[in-house]
Amino acid sequence: MVACNKLNWYAAYTRVNQELLIKRKLDELGIENFLPQEEQVRETPVGRKKIRVLLIHGLIFIRTDKATSFSLINDHSLNIVYLKDIEGRHSLIVPDKQMQDFMFLLDFSTGSVEVLNKGIKRGDRVRVIKGPLQGLEGELVRLKNHKRVIIRLDGVASIATSYIPSSFLERIE
Repeated sequence: MVACNKLNWYAAYTRVNQELLIKRKLDELGIENFLPQEEQVRETPVGRKKIRVLLIHGLIFIRTDKATSFSLINDHSLNIVYLKDIEGRHSLIVPDKQMQDFMFLLDFSTGSVEVLNKGIKRGDRVRVIKGPLQGLEGELVRLKNHKRVIIRLDGVASIATSYIPSSFLERIE
């Protein structure tokens, strides 16, 4: 029964413009969650202003156990739908390492990430061995004629780093 209490990252869809409300409810319940956002500078009538903008509309990541994941919908009336795994029979679980890399990259790279579609051709698995992104693991791809490392949350989304020199990368098996 211990496996039932294991905390996993689940990706959940919600209605667009409901993401912050869902996040607030999860925070009130003490449930760890992650809402992918980036900081942007916008011109306003009173000058330039920094604002946080959703990076992937309608998507929130929730770290909880299986029973609580259902309780959020049934007992707390959260308007969310969990993404399903490839067979579509179970809620998709995002591995901890992928989620950590995803959050690290978004936290570190304000303004230099791009959200990509899921149709990217798979490349070599790489690890960044130098520079501020050291330790990050992902796939090496060419995007807009530059080498980038892709962090892929299988079945959810992918994000790309800014340019990384080849000498900063090592291939991993």
